[in-house]
Amino acid sequence: MTSTPNDLSSPPGNGAYAVHPVTWRSLVNRISSAGNLGWSLGALAISALLSAPLIAIAILALESSGDTWPHLIETVLPSAVARTLLLMAGVGAITLVIGAGTAWLVTMYRFPLSGWLEWMLLLPLAVPTYIIAFCYLELFDYAGSIQTGLRDLFGWQNARQYWFPDIRSLWGAILVMSFVLYPYVYLTARASFLQQSVCVLEVSRTLGRSAWGCLWEVALPLARPALVAGMSLALMECLNDIGAVEFLGVNTLTVSVYTTWLDRGSLAGAAQIACVMLLFVMCLLWAERTARSRQRFHHTTGKYRHLPEERLAGWSGVAALIACAAPVVIGFALPISVLVGSALENYESALAGAFWRNAGHSLLLAVGAACLAVTLAIVLAYARRATRSKLVHGATGLAAVGYAVPGTVLAIGILVPLAAFDNAVDAFLRSSLGISTGLLLSGSVFALIFAYTARFMAVSLGPIDASFKKTSRNLDAASRTLGVGLGGTLFRVHLPILAPAIGAAALLVFVDSMKELPASLLLRPFNFDTLATHVYTLASLDQFEEAALAALTIVVIGLAPIILMHRAIALARPGIKSSSA
Repeated sequence: MTSTPNDLSSPPGNGAYAVHPVTWRSLVNRISSAGNLGWSLGALAISALLSAPLIAIAILALESSGDTWPHLIETVLPSAVARTLLLMAGVGAITLVIGAGTAWLVTMYRFPLSGWLEWMLLLPLAVPTYIIAFCYLELFDYAGSIQTGLRDLFGWQNARQYWFPDIRSLWGAILVMSFVLYPYVYLTARASFLQQSVCVLEVSRTLGRSAWGCLWEVALPLARPALVAGMSLALMECLNDIGAVEFLGVNTLTVSVYTTWLDRGSLAGAAQIACVMLLFVMCLLWAERTARSRQRFHHTTGKYRHLPEERLAGWSGVAALIACAAPVVIGFALPISVLVGSALENYESALAGAFWRNAGHSLLLAVGAACLAVTLAIVLAYARRATRSKLVHGATGLAAVGYAVPGTVLAIGILVPLAAFDNAVDAFLRSSLGISTGLLLSGSVFALIFAYTARFMAVSLGPIDASFKKTSRNLDAASRTLGVGLGGTLFRVHLPILAPAIGAAALLVFVDSMKELPASLLLRPFNFDTLATHVYTLASLDQFEEAALAALTIVVIGLAPIILMHRAIALARPGIKSSSA
């Protein structure tokens, strides 16, 4: 038998090469020859650990769920899939219009308060979708302040005497979530507009195109990969949400996973629905990668200058101001006013309750997840830098896929291997020592920290890996010639340089962990609440006023990354000095 000419693992004989089976020893030799063995194996082990939940979901979905799966196919899945698709389509369309439109206005025009609105348009990112939904229920529901005020004003006695749009509906969910998630599109669109060539835009103007003509015929086609990337992030968050859709009465796939697991007691059925959700995620990732791979642009000049900004005056300036201020008011200012008012009225009872204990739990989990995620990200990024192995490079990319996986899906994938480990340890100690250990890892703080780490590894790995790539490899070579090993080079050379990136990565993971709800609901220990689950529990009991302080705390903490994001966008265009930000 002969091999293809690409197999160079054996000496030639008669013009052909003998095929050698891939063994564990040969695989280790390939990895070791491509770089440092210890760092390579460490990166592979971390990647396997972080991708284990997805493998567990696939295995669990293959198990029999009895009569649950046929029942789900017949009664649950068709409506859940339809509502999920409609929700994602509506949110995608509205976030695209708001995000791209406001990004173009603040980038290309100057009008009243435009300098402030550049960063204020990011503020809704600080508010989780479930908190926004709760706030709008307080305002627009039948028992909310607006309908109550209308009934008092006009003397109406019940809802049959007047018409009012129902916030607990699919369209209510689309509008509420769109005004929270549009900053994902705004971020990527604005960064793309800032980096587009001034020459291309000026040429289009000299050919008779107006500013809006430049947008439709030049800027938007050039920004299509960025727009698709931002919209994909918004849709992934939409798919991950459980609090907003449940309280607004929209039974999506995420809610179906939750109810199938907890209400019907079928973990296998929940895993099967989770696989359907993973198909949605794969489609979004495919769309994003396709948009990026088919369009690539580069500048043909090394000279950069500010984009030409047209000043809008009169009614044009007022219209631009309203168009950019409305998303901020709807997505941030109005909900915050509800939170502040409720928090001031009920802060004494809130502080006297479980607020401090739940805040401590959230702080413990967020700090633990940030530390673990940053540590693992450093190992992954440094292994990628230190080795030439394609296997290691691919594995480090696989480790970051958890960010695209909804929290409910990830929770199922984490629970299965942890429960199997707990049961194996318990069975072994029962048979050998007659001791029952019970559940060691399932439903523990460790499970939550691991879930947060797997979910937000991409958030941590991105800044750290980008910082490594900006560091010259001559530093590594100089360190090695001085007799310092890879580990010493990391600690003595790279970590001091990486300090800002490590701080930014830790902050982002910390904030995201404080806001995470789906995984926290499903994996938390008994009688263990975070601020997010505390808000969700009280809101589900129609006691949102008592949860307002906890919700406001989450929002205030979420404001921290806004400063980092605004600075990153302001410095996005090459050639702009930091003083101009």
